Amino acid sequence: MRQPTRWEQIGQQNPDRSAWYVERFRSMAAEGADLAGEARLVDAMLPRGSRVLDAGCGPGRVGGELARRGHAVVGVDVDPLLVEAARADHPEGEWHVGDLAELDLPAAGVAEPFDVAVMAGNVLTFVAPGTEAEVLRRIRAHLAPGGRLVVGFGAGRGYAFEALDADAAAAGFAVQQRFATWDLRPFGPEADFLVAVLG
Repeated sequence: MRQPTRWEQIGQQNPDRSAWYVERFRSMAAEGADLAGEARLVDAMLPRGSRVLDAGCGPGRVGGELARRGHAVVGVDVDPLLVEAARADHPEGEWHVGDLAELDLPAAGVAEPFDVAVMAGNVLTFVAPGTEAEVLRRIRAHLAPGGRLVVGFGAGRGYAFEALDADAAAAGFAVQQRFATWDLRPFGPEADFLVAVLG
């Protein structure tokens, strides 16, 4: 039996959370907030027309921007309401409902591998506890040779920065770069956020 993700467990306690999350980012976009920082970093890593996996895509904020920048984007999220919002707001992308710990896009008809995967928005801290290495392994299996994963998450969310090294290694990744922000500020002992490039 599938273990519920942390995101689903929170949703059981607060059923309005997903709708609030969607409206929060729609409002920020309407107010002109810069919501493209993660997408700018990923875009800079890729030639135009690359294939991008938005793992834990939520309402499509990052993947939608990357699609508008000329990439072929496939997003996956466990929350059907968030995926519905991604489909409505970002029709340039392809959006699927699914648990990243069971990720199998070829079974959904998406056979071609990806050049880059991105996990923004603290996604790795919302997967089911203990499945982090399996989530990373599943994502790695969807990458083309030489493909990379960019993951970002904050401190104090139940998943320590140090845990990423072991889980990445268990999944066949190495941590190639660490930054403290999506605009590439240096990572150090005082950092309260980690952006890591795995390859």
